[in-house]
Amino acid sequence: MRKLFFPRALLADGWAEAVEMTVGDDGRIAKIESGAQPSPEAERLDGVAVPGIPNLHSHAHQRAIAGRGERSGAGSDSFWSWREAMYTAVAGMDPDAFEAVATQLYIEMLKAGFTAVGEFHYLHHDQDGTPYADRAEMAHRAVAAARAAGLPMTLLPVFYAASGFGGTPPTAGQCRFVHDLDGFQALTADLRATYADADDVVVGIAPHSLRAVPARELQALVAATPEGPIHIHIAEQTREVDDCLDHTGHRPVAWLLENLPVDERWCLIHATHVTPPEVAGMAARGCVVGLCPTTEANLGDGFFPAEDFQRAGGRFGIGSDSHISVSPVEDLRWLEYGARLTTRRRTVLAGGPERATGRMLLEAAATGGAQACGLEAGSLAVGRRADVVVLDDAHPLLAARSGDALLDGWIFAGNAALVRHVCIAGRTVVRDGRHPLEEQAARRFTSVLERLFA
Repeated sequence: MRKLFFPRALLADGWAEAVEMTVGDDGRIAKIESGAQPSPEAERLDGVAVPGIPNLHSHAHQRAIAGRGERSGAGSDSFWSWREAMYTAVAGMDPDAFEAVATQLYIEMLKAGFTAVGEFHYLHHDQDGTPYADRAEMAHRAVAAARAAGLPMTLLPVFYAASGFGGTPPTAGQCRFVHDLDGFQALTADLRATYADADDVVVGIAPHSLRAVPARELQALVAATPEGPIHIHIAEQTREVDDCLDHTGHRPVAWLLENLPVDERWCLIHATHVTPPEVAGMAARGCVVGLCPTTEANLGDGFFPAEDFQRAGGRFGIGSDSHISVSPVEDLRWLEYGARLTTRRRTVLAGGPERATGRMLLEAAATGGAQACGLEAGSLAVGRRADVVVLDDAHPLLAARSGDALLDGWIFAGNAALVRHVCIAGRTVVRDGRHPLEEQAARRFTSVLERLFA
């Protein structure tokens, strides 16, 4: 047992002061006492404790190219032109380089207030498309990076079989991503066996998208996967919607809801371009929509109809995706700002009159992210993982604030480093804004970038 003491905390049932939290050996909260005197053995973490936020959508290797796709090309730039640049950039990334990039990224996530990662992992093979001697080599490197950082991982190996609707053959730039169905199922079987007893790794699957996985293979894969999270990219760009209509007669989300048993295990990434019936259908199924506002903005994707989805009772979480920004604050802020820009109103996602927008965003992203990642987390309550972010209430931006106003200050008052401490499963992995491996990880990351791009 471990004990943690927080002067103030946002518990599942509201704000409390003088909170002592007892954490079991399994990393779950065993007891919470408010108005407590700290026990002599309790670790005191000054600040304001709030639930950590899972980062439900990550492509770790893309952190290496953040900010490297901002020079205009000869023609119109879009997601599709950016994608080709990304393929070129990652072609030279070997396992050591990938692990170095991922370790740096995961430390950044923790320092920003993320407390888990859903790694949508598709960099499977060697540079020429040949499987490594251990077909799970790159997946194991992702786990090793997360463990070095101290970040729980939901590992989502990606099934990628085609480059477009109709089973279009993969391009040369996609050779590191591609499996046949048997090979992919062998990979996931290996990963489930390896991490069956791990308390810091959840294994799910990620059929990449409707365009990259033919319908029969998608249905077979889902039928063979009765447990664990299922994540899929869907309806991110209008071209994808148009292509899906041309090949199936249906929009992507409508097709998915009609042809697959979408339920609480599923996370639909982006779902940017959806109709009111699709919005209602997603909410009714209980799936989580994975929103990545900074990446979606960077790629020019569009705005998700967040207000309509919220009104329908939909669940959402956030992800930093391409890692153009690694900040739950920025993604939550831009989720709300996107809703404001499309409706020309303020406090759109507050959830009703006289409610704090920041708290709604935090709690929704924490619980939705936990569901999507298959974690018993997302709130500070007995039985949940003790994944805690402690905000620095001594910072000027949080001065003269209490309760929900602290969360509004954190999310809407800029990008200052307001995360002071982070606990994962009750153990402090970031203390006073520092991670013990940050300098070493930064050196390795810098060396990799110099080799890839110098």
